[in-house]
Amino acid sequence: MTASPETTGRARRIAVVGGGPGGLYAAALLKRLDPAREVTVWERNAPDDTFGFGVVLSDETLGGIEHADPVVYEALRRQFVRWDDIDIVHRGVRHTSSGHGFAALGRRRLLDVLHTRCRDLGVELRFRSEAPHPDRLAAGHDLVIAADGVHSATREAYTNVFRPHVASHRCRYIWLAADFAFDAFRFETAETEHGVVQLHGYPYAPDASTVIVEMREEVWRAAGFADLDPQASLERCAKIFADALGGRPLRSNKSAWTTFRTVVNERWSHGNVVLLGDAAHTAHFSIGSGTKLAVEDALALAACLAEQPSTEQALAAYEEERRPVVASTQRAARASLEWFENLGLYLDQPPLRFAFNLLTRSRRVTHDNLRLRDARFTGAVEREFGCPPGTPPMFTPFRLRGLTLRNRVVVSPMDMYSATDGVPGDFHLVHLGARALGGAGLVMTEMVCVSPEGRITPGCTGLYTGRQGEAWRRITDFVHRQAPGTAIGVQLGHSGRKGSTRLMWEGMDEPLPEGNWPLVAASPLPYKPFSQIPRELTRAQLTDIREQFAAAAGRAARAGFDLLELHCAHGYLLSGFLSPLTNRRTDAYGGSPEGRLRFPLEVFDAVREVWPQEKPMTVRISATDWAEGGTTAADAVDIARAFAAHGADAIDVSTGQVVADERPEFGRSYQTPYADRIRHATGVPVIAVGAISSWDDVNSLILAGRADLCALARPHLYDPHWTLHAAAEQGYDGPGAAWPAPYRAGSRRPRTGRTDAPKPRLTLGG
Repeated sequence: MTASPETTGRARRIAVVGGGPGGLYAAALLKRLDPAREVTVWERNAPDDTFGFGVVLSDETLGGIEHADPVVYEALRRQFVRWDDIDIVHRGVRHTSSGHGFAALGRRRLLDVLHTRCRDLGVELRFRSEAPHPDRLAAGHDLVIAADGVHSATREAYTNVFRPHVASHRCRYIWLAADFAFDAFRFETAETEHGVVQLHGYPYAPDASTVIVEMREEVWRAAGFADLDPQASLERCAKIFADALGGRPLRSNKSAWTTFRTVVNERWSHGNVVLLGDAAHTAHFSIGSGTKLAVEDALALAACLAEQPSTEQALAAYEEERRPVVASTQRAARASLEWFENLGLYLDQPPLRFAFNLLTRSRRVTHDNLRLRDARFTGAVEREFGCPPGTPPMFTPFRLRGLTLRNRVVVSPMDMYSATDGVPGDFHLVHLGARALGGAGLVMTEMVCVSPEGRITPGCTGLYTGRQGEAWRRITDFVHRQAPGTAIGVQLGHSGRKGSTRLMWEGMDEPLPEGNWPLVAASPLPYKPFSQIPRELTRAQLTDIREQFAAAAGRAARAGFDLLELHCAHGYLLSGFLSPLTNRRTDAYGGSPEGRLRFPLEVFDAVREVWPQEKPMTVRISATDWAEGGTTAADAVDIARAFAAHGADAIDVSTGQVVADERPEFGRSYQTPYADRIRHATGVPVIAVGAISSWDDVNSLILAGRADLCALARPHLYDPHWTLHAAAEQGYDGPGAAWPAPYRAGSRRPRTGRTDAPKPRLTLGG
């Protein structure tokens, strides 16, 4: 990293608040880029004070350090402890996965290296010094870097600008150390009389290891830790994990039990003040990201200051560069954090599956890259799961009642808005037929409406007339005849308060300009301010709609569908009964969770009665409303359990779209934790859906036990043959993904260019 003369004149006087790794490294880099700068670091503690013990850095971060400052890299390199293995100890059995590549060193040693580098470069280090108020620093400096940690006073001084969101979580944890080196990164669970306790341990020196002990708040209190003094806590933890520690004691360094706090800021800079590291964002320690993110922030900030023509532009570029990286890390950390919070759900998994589940908990380690790191371990997990030799998990069969699906891929329901008078036409035949030929185990229709008034738009399909049933029969016959082995399912629903709107591409959720039909719902609440106000359903109307569902199910059976799904998600009619945000009724169909479930269960029972007993029924639910006061993950477990008790064979777990002011947390496979929780809390098979885009994701979710089936929508719009191509890319050619006879010649990826060009041998000068 080098700075040009044109850029080194900016930000000449720099104040750094906080002498942790991020602040120190930023100070060193900025001084190295421009020795004429005045860089001052304020740190309230003494130079040899530190909290915690070891620090883990990734190869990617180390590469950035090596490129930016070889002196720091070389000093750190000499201190690193490196190892490749992860040990998972569960119920006394240890499973080891190799090939992971970790590097760690003591936090105090890291700070010593950075102190030395800062002094050598001429950075002024002020220890045991409280930094002046941010207003004073900002007035007297060109740039103020707030690296003052999760409890940042700088951030709090401008809270109305940075707008931080701080969330506490369910587990208590404590940072400790042991005076010996683990020979691997170690995860161990202990099942005590009070609940599950977990250990995270790793070496950071030839004779020392970090040990983090973590448990849920209720376990912590029941075990009496709230009443123990620090020494007694150490002794209790050492006793719980005596086997892992070999009977050795644990030691503390001003350690205290705490809860992790996730920090997210809407803005990272204010004038010439910028947040860095934990002041700007935090990510759970279980993915080892705190120091890594802070160091990478420092690298990016220094680079942007060197590259941009002004400090203002540099701070904007820094945030633009780092925010998506941090958001991705925080999503992974949140998934990991929640996995450990819910560890008790997974204790009864088969041993190897439990280990695989733990290793892939953040969704950053996947089936495919774990197979590349350690084929022996991954192969053992696959054999325990029951994969035939050479068969990826996604191509193992799955049985629901009398229906056996040849693989775990589902073409998710996708509204096409292309019907006339509710009748599916040639478009639907080609659309669904193409995806059936594409190899998925199950192809689902869009939401098929049970009445004209139950349509979302004039283009929605229905099953409320015999003509519609005959048109669907044409499609199911094609699938069964031309794509043998592929099942086709129908999703039945009623739009409720979200009906009588324009086609999606003409204005999603916008009312029709003319020809509107009246809407009905659990309560007279419009979906959006400009939406039509629905009428609250009377008892008589509830009976009529229940019978409409049953009549549509009878037509679906005669049309030859293999599976029926009841749509109780996304704010449509039945979903509107389930959510407390949309059901304000005071009769037997509202109020308590049992009351809100009453009508959807009545509809389910009526449909199940006419649907053939040998054919499965599933239910799609929104497992959270993504809104305060709405359905929660715990509520979703109860809803799923209720439908299962009435005969549902699987729960299709989606989220949201219930209220317009929702705040979803989007990300890769972001809805799967809800499916995972329902599966393990109830024992009911689940279909996971939501930003699952790769076959690697599907294999990972299935093998970890987070889902039984995976439903994909947009990938199947992009590629109708997504499943067959997934098989080809994995070198699989078995019964789980049989190519239709006319397509077999396309079962290998076509060559796209020459492969016989001569290789260069000589470089000739000009």
